[in-house]
Amino acid sequence: MDKNEKVNELARRRGFLWPAFELYGGAAGFYDYGPLGAPMKRRIEDIWRQYFVISEGFAEIEAPTIGVEGIYQASGHLSGFSDPLTSCKECKEIYRADHLIKHIVEVPDALSNEAIYKCIQDNEIGCPECGGELSQVYEFNLMFKTMIGPGNKMTGYLRPETAQGMFVNFPRLLRYFRDSLPFAAVQIGKSFRNEISPRQGVIRLREFTQAEAEIFIDPRDKSHPRFSEVAEIKMKFYSQEAQERGEEEEMTFGQAVERGIVAHQALAYYVARTYQFLLAVGVAPDKMRFRQHKADEMAHYAADCWDAEVFLDRLGWIEIVGVADRTDYDLKAHAAVSKVNLSVFVHYDQPAKRERLVVKPDFKALGPRFKAKAKAVGEALKALSAEELAAGKGESIRLTIDGEAIEIEPSLVSFETVEEEIRGEEIVPHVIEPSFGIDRIIYSVLDHSYYEDAVDGEARAVLRLKSTVAPIEVAVLPLMDREELAGPAKAIVQELRARGMRVDHDTSGSIGRRY
Repeated sequence: MDKNEKVNELARRRGFLWPAFELYGGAAGFYDYGPLGAPMKRRIEDIWRQYFVISEGFAEIEAPTIGVEGIYQASGHLSGFSDPLTSCKECKEIYRADHLIKHIVEVPDALSNEAIYKCIQDNEIGCPECGGELSQVYEFNLMFKTMIGPGNKMTGYLRPETAQGMFVNFPRLLRYFRDSLPFAAVQIGKSFRNEISPRQGVIRLREFTQAEAEIFIDPRDKSHPRFSEVAEIKMKFYSQEAQERGEEEEMTFGQAVERGIVAHQALAYYVARTYQFLLAVGVAPDKMRFRQHKADEMAHYAADCWDAEVFLDRLGWIEIVGVADRTDYDLKAHAAVSKVNLSVFVHYDQPAKRERLVVKPDFKALGPRFKAKAKAVGEALKALSAEELAAGKGESIRLTIDGEAIEIEPSLVSFETVEEEIRGEEIVPHVIEPSFGIDRIIYSVLDHSYYEDAVDGEARAVLRLKSTVAPIEVAVLPLMDREELAGPAKAIVQELRARGMRVDHDTSGSIGRRY
């Protein structure tokens, strides 16, 4: 067995991870956390809360796992949340097409479906199961669709990420934080993606746990007040330029920002906090790096994006966290679909003076000229922006009123420059999003902590887990199964459990084997 098989076998045997629904034959992409896995998962989530709720002062919320259709129309999941699919023409097995060329193309998910299919053909890649010819590549939407209530009146979807629950609660969060930036909300919970062919254990699941933070900041200032706390931390960066060279580069976060490798302090700070968290739960630093998205894989709305990647012996480099500056894309998208203003009024330290060009309609002339539409014409003129007014000064102004094109001659309006006091402005916050795949992190910790040794010539598998994530905090192991030892041992167990500790009590077998 290779290391991946040994870790998975140990996880099943010792009760960390079990394939779900085994009684009924199972289903790919679903796993249960057993008696050791569930408490380990909870402890890792609690450490995450220490870093991103308690230490940072962020607010934790819990939103439904089902969302209405409008949410995912705005977020883009309905139209663009898909993976490339191909199937075998012989055995009908289905595959995620870009995964079949990972050994040929470094970033296959940046390719179009046509380019993926051409790569499959050019390299004579056949069905991994039977060697048969593969079909054309097409898109498969990963959303789980359902109906809310009886009948077909309301369509719902299982959420593909926890993030949208925080975006749609933005108005209430803004009020909770007293209309002041920056602020952040976090959420830990289940997300769902109908993966095409989940064949990598808990690395690719159809139901998985995410821990995400949405940090709303003023786009005019992307510094961070606590950046000095992380500026001297060294880490391996795999920037766009480093990827061209094929080598990682170790530097401090201060150097990364100064050299423009990371876009700004705010993003760098949360990358650093992510790095600190991963070290705290037991991810090996020599098997971890942060890779910057290349230009052809960067989301069109993102200012910068970095993935925490870990090395696993069989699978290579796997993403476990993404930290992105999503700019104002999400709030603007939800504002457009919901028709709700999702901006923030930011007060200036000192009021500013500003000259503004305004239009003064001649209502005495507009009345006879436009009759019943005169009032609407006047209001439309007043609503014109400064740029539109400047462009129309001295010329006819063209408006559309109730679908009718109307031309306003220069003689019907006058212009005036007024000075006004500006106390602030409306802005749409930008969002920094650290997104953690908890299941992948747990598997990475198991993989990185696994080693083998021998006791009295007998090989054994060992997990060198940090005490802060270990599912068992204390083991009480009497030397022998005798009453004079069993009684005090039970008393110790009860005392420790009363103090809130998870205790393993074992009297079976020899002390050497139990230890």
